[in-house]
Amino acid sequence: MEVTVDFGGRPGLDCGGFCSFCYFKGVNGVEPFGCRFCKPFTKGCDYCSRVVLEIEPGFKPLDQALFEVKQRSQGSKPEKITIKGNGDVSCYPDLLGLVKIVSGGEVPVFLEYTSGKGFSNGKEAEDLIEAGVRKVAFSLFSTNAELRRKYVNDRHPEAVLSNLQTFCNNCDVYASVVLIPGANDGPELEKTCNDLDEMGAKGLMLMSFANTPEQGLIFGNAPIMPGVIPHTVAEIRRLATDLSERVNMRVIGTPLWDPHTGAPFALAHHKNELKRLPKIEKSATLITSSLAYPLLASIFQDLGDKVNVVKARKEIGSLITQDDFEHLDLKQINERVIIPGKVLAHDKDIRRALRRDGKNRLVFRGPDDLTVESERSIYLTPKQVLDREIEAFTGLIEQINDLGN
Repeated sequence: MEVTVDFGGRPGLDCGGFCSFCYFKGVNGVEPFGCRFCKPFTKGCDYCSRVVLEIEPGFKPLDQALFEVKQRSQGSKPEKITIKGNGDVSCYPDLLGLVKIVSGGEVPVFLEYTSGKGFSNGKEAEDLIEAGVRKVAFSLFSTNAELRRKYVNDRHPEAVLSNLQTFCNNCDVYASVVLIPGANDGPELEKTCNDLDEMGAKGLMLMSFANTPEQGLIFGNAPIMPGVIPHTVAEIRRLATDLSERVNMRVIGTPLWDPHTGAPFALAHHKNELKRLPKIEKSATLITSSLAYPLLASIFQDLGDKVNVVKARKEIGSLITQDDFEHLDLKQINERVIIPGKVLAHDKDIRRALRRDGKNRLVFRGPDDLTVESERSIYLTPKQVLDREIEAFTGLIEQINDLGN
């Protein structure tokens, strides 16, 4: 059993200040989008009004975090404990005490996200490792201290990089780099990648910088960095593939490419696995994101001609909003429609948008996840990724066979 404790926190406030590229910069007064948890005739619930925006009063007290761990453990000793939050893990004032208590020196602890900005003396990692930390997801940006100072708002970059080295010597470290053209790419990226490899990091995630609504800035705050044109997905794929061939650690590109597993939508690259899926007996239209579209369309093309796939403008399916549905070409959409489960729009509004041509289409939310995101697949084997996709696609096909034409 694995247990996750979320200690809360607020973006920009409980993380040492906004990074230059943070997608929460400038967010203010966002109306609820609507979502799968909303009541049938009411747009807005706790999830789409608070959770999506990561609105919290601040860090949870240590006692509350410990109570949640105990509650979720159900009287058993967990195999692993993950510590996460909306703020930066390193900025949580009771982090060391929390790790000591939940680990007890026996249960391995995973720090799911930190940029290290809460570290200042360069020795914090030693105490955390002694307390039980065994795995760390580290938002790095660069091993160049001055670039971290400028773009990450890091006040103690040398101390942070010292802690990173200590973590790499003793833990499984998976670093991430949000790529900003002209800042931390090119020779700087080469150096960062080589430094991490020499430190002994297990993996590096090259992350696409979102600067437009289509890329996922749904809070009305685009652009975050005016004038900056992010790397294309194809460029990040090329960089991830090239670097992964030259270093010992795993290198992936998000949101679209893991060279080791083929995720996301590894089935598009392993068509022989499609024989494990049930037969499609009825027809339906699947609406998906622009990045998933070619992969999903390729998979269903090999499964027959009963399902057509239509792309929305957003690159990420869970960030599709009502505006995307309003701009779809309804000529491509048949009478039974399945949409991503996590789209941020109210069911009533989605139906209205998809019936604006007078056709009474039935709309259903599909699975929350059809694949493993590449930033998650970095922890998995190719077989684990394919097995999860087979399970998800089987559920989707069964839904099509139950609800389709």
